[in-house]
Amino acid sequence: MIWDLIFAPFVDFGFMRRALLGCVAVSFGATPVGVFLMLRRMSLTGDAMAHAILPGAAIGYLISGLSLSAMTIGGLIAGMVVALTSGFVARVTAITEDASLAAFYLISLAVGVLIVSTRGSNVDLLHVLFGSVLALDDAALVLLCSFATLSTLALALLLRPLVLECVDPQFLQSVSRLSAITHFIFLALVVINLVAGFHALGTLMAVGIMILPATAARFWAAGIVGLISVAALIATFSSVIGLLLSFHYSLPSGPAIILVAGIGYIFSLIFGPVGGAIVQTLPRQKI
Repeated sequence: MIWDLIFAPFVDFGFMRRALLGCVAVSFGATPVGVFLMLRRMSLTGDAMAHAILPGAAIGYLISGLSLSAMTIGGLIAGMVVALTSGFVARVTAITEDASLAAFYLISLAVGVLIVSTRGSNVDLLHVLFGSVLALDDAALVLLCSFATLSTLALALLLRPLVLECVDPQFLQSVSRLSAITHFIFLALVVINLVAGFHALGTLMAVGIMILPATAARFWAAGIVGLISVAALIATFSSVIGLLLSFHYSLPSGPAIILVAGIGYIFSLIFGPVGGAIVQTLPRQKI
C-alpha cells in the first residue's frame, strides 16, 4: 500500500523521476535566495521579478516555439533589464525602487500575456503561466541543475556581505564597496532562479517555491544556516507530496506543489516553535 502510494510512481515512471529531480534542483537553488529575500523584506520583489521575465520568455517562444534555450535567454534578458532599469530609475528620480519595480513588472506582465495570447494557443499560455514539470526532458534537467549549482556557489561566496546587508545595510556601505555589487548580483540570482523555476512551475508558480518554504522556515529556525536548511527540506517535501497528489488525483502539478508548500506555511505559522501562533499565545513563565 505505502509502496504503491509513495514509491511506485517514481520507480515505474521516468517522467516522475525527472519531475522530482527538477523540483529538487529548484528547491535547493531557489529557497536560499528566498530566505534572503525574506530577511531583506523583499519577498514581494520576488513576485514582481517572476512576472518580469514573462515578456522575454514570450518573445523567445515567438521566435523558436517552446524552445528551452530561446525562452531561457529571453527570460534572463527581460528579468535583468527590469531589475537594472528599476534600480536606475530609483537612483535618478524621486520614486522608490519598489514602486519603480512594481511599475515595470506590471508593464512586462501585460506585454508577455498579450504576446502569448495573441500569437499562441490557450495551451501555450497555460504552459508559460503554470509550467510543465511532468514534461521536463534531459536538457531542462541539465539547465535546472546548472542554475541551482551556480546559485549555490554564488551565495556561498557572497554569504558574509549578504548577511551584513540584511542586518545593517548602512554599515556595509560604510565599510565596503561590495554593497552595490552584492545587491545587483543578488538580484541576478533571483532572476536566474525564477527562470529555472519558470520552466518547471511556470511564471505564476515559480516564486512560490522560493518564498513559501523560506517564510515557513522562519517558524522553525533562527540562524541563517538553519533557515536555509529547513527551507530546502520543506521545498523538497512539498515537491514530493505535490507530485504524488498530481499523479494519483490528476491535479496540475505546479499548483499542487505550491499548495502543499502553502499548507506547510500555515502549519508552521500555527505550530512553529520560533514565534508560531501557539507559542506566542502561551503564558510565559516568570523567572
